[in-house]
This record gives sequence, structure tokens and C-alpha cells, in this order.
Amino acid sequence: MQPGSDLAVAGNESIPSVRVNAFRIGLVGGLGVLLSLLIGGVVTQLSTVLIYIGVALFLALGLDPLVSWLERRMPRGLAITIVFAAVIALFGGLLFAVIPLIVNQAANFIDKAPQFLTDLANSDFVTGLESQLSGVIDINQAVQGATAFVQDPNNLLTLGGGLLAVGTGIASGATGAVIVLILTLYFLASLRSMKRITYRFVPANKRVSFAALTDDVTGAVGRYVVGQIGLAAINGVLSLIFLTIIGAPLPVLFAFIAFLASLIPLVGTLSGAIIISLVCLFASPLTALAAAIYYIIYMQVEAYFLSPRIMNRAVAVPGAIVVIAAVAGGTLGSVLGALVAIPVAASAIIIVQKVVFPKQDAKV
Repeated sequence: MQPGSDLAVAGNESIPSVRVNAFRIGLVGGLGVLLSLLIGGVVTQLSTVLIYIGVALFLALGLDPLVSWLERRMPRGLAITIVFAAVIALFGGLLFAVIPLIVNQAANFIDKAPQFLTDLANSDFVTGLESQLSGVIDINQAVQGATAFVQDPNNLLTLGGGLLAVGTGIASGATGAVIVLILTLYFLASLRSMKRITYRFVPANKRVSFAALTDDVTGAVGRYVVGQIGLAAINGVLSLIFLTIIGAPLPVLFAFIAFLASLIPLVGTLSGAIIISLVCLFASPLTALAAAIYYIIYMQVEAYFLSPRIMNRAVAVPGAIVVIAAVAGGTLGSVLGALVAIPVAASAIIIVQKVVFPKQDAKV
């Protein structure tokens, strides 16, 4: 019955209809897609800058344990200054001493490449191998073809264009290294203030536990960086000594390659060893064999003696997780991804052990 009326009307009261504005939904959805594309484009354009920031922060976390160790014996400002000076001295020494030597040795290698190829073709090893593979592969003809290619000026001009591109890449890499160095020094100086600002975003009742967890994670990353650089330095120094003793070509260059390769987890040392051993064939098969035997022995020592004693103190990550993390990181982010993957895995393990497990074990 309607109010103020004596008539009874059958049926329910009408329900307000729901209006769907298709135009508004489409407009908002389209704007959302455009905004996502814009953000993706900006991130793509800034990818190089973001990589610089990530590498610099990674290195700053690696240098922070050294600053903390010096801080126990002197004021933090002086400790940071000493570390700054050491990093700049190392970078300057690498830039003005090692790199010119590497370039000089590489140039000598290019000049002597035809003679190396001729000596290789006339060696007893190649002669015996050719007699064994007679009718299958003409090794002497292949070596002569390589010699002719190197001696042809037109090919040298072609290679010169490639070398120019490589030189441009090296210059760009040097500029990026300077930027990373500057950012690393800034991050190292302001690392504690950055942490304090980050802690302010966490509620006060959880701030202490969050700070402790963050210190554990950053400490694990820092120890990993120090450990990996230590292993790479050991490989580089021992490679320089051994390659000099056996008379291998370009010992400084190959020691530098061994150092850089060892920074890559799992496959770095093996890849560097293969490259160095193959190039040592230009000196003599005996030199290459000596280099290969040395690196086989060194990899065993590194795997069973050096790495467990250095890296177990840095990050306690099970071997299977190390392999999975390194492969996944390399797939997603190439060499940089492989470098970052292991400390990320260590950080995840720390978070699981100190956050997830306590919550699961807590009694309600």
C-alpha cells in the first residue's frame, strides 16, 4: 500500500538500476595502459642509469665492511677518506698503468700474429696432427688461410672499423666506470643516513626488527662482494705469476682476463681458463698444455679449498641454491644478473629464516 493511499498494489518496490558507463571504463582503462607504457618507456630509457645505480650500491655495500672495520680504530670520516683514497688509487693505477700495458701487449700480439701462425703451422704438433687427419682436414691450408687473412690490408681495414667500435665501447665503459665510482663513494658516505631514512617508512613498533634484518641482508651482500673480489684477485695474481714463468704470450692481459672472469660465479674461472689455454697455442702446444693443467689444478683448489673458506664466511647459501640462483640470474640479467643473484638468494634465505619461520613457529 502506498503512503497516503488506500489502494493496495501488488509487486515489490522498484530497485534502483545500476548504470554502467562503458565510455568512462574504457577511458580509464586506456589511460591506465598509456601510463603503463609511459612508465615502461621511461624505465627503458633510464636502464643504463639504473644499472649504474645498482652497481654502485652493490659496491658500496661491499666496501662498507672495510669502513666498519677501520671505524673501530678511527673516526668514521677518516675511515671513509682512507677507503676513498684506496679506491681512487686502485682505479687510477688500473687506468694509467695496467690498461696501457694491456693495450701495448694486445698491439704486439696483433703484429706478431702472422709469425705465431707460421710457427704453429711448422710445429711438430700440427705436423703430426695433420698426418693423423690426412684427407679429412688440411690444417696447414687452414693456417695459411688465417695468415693470409691477417696480412691482407683490406681485412685489416675491416678489422679497424670493428676495433673503432670496440674502442668507442671501451670509452663509454670508462665513462660509466667513472660514474659508478663517483656514485659508489657518495653511497658509501651516506649509507647510514640512507638506512635511517628507509627505517622511517616502517611503523615504529616494527622498526627495530626491520633495522636488524636490513643490517643482516646488507652485511651478507657486502661480505659476498669482498669474498668474490678476493677470489678473483687470487686467480689474477697466480695467473700472472704462472703465465710469466711458462713464457705465455700477454701474461698481464691474460691475468686481467682471469681476474675479470673469476668475478662471474660458477663458470667464470672455467671460461677464462679455456680462453687463456687456447690462445697459449700461439706460443706452443706445450705452453697451452701447461696452462690447461695449471687451471685444472687451480679450479680444484678453488672449489675445495679457497671458495669454501672465503665464501662460507660471506654468505651461507647451499650449493644447489647457488647454482640455481646463478643460472637464473644469468638468464635474466646476463653477467650482472649472475653477479647479483647469489647475494639476492642469501638475502632471501635470511628473510625466510628471520621473518617467515618465526611467524610459522609462533603459537597463536
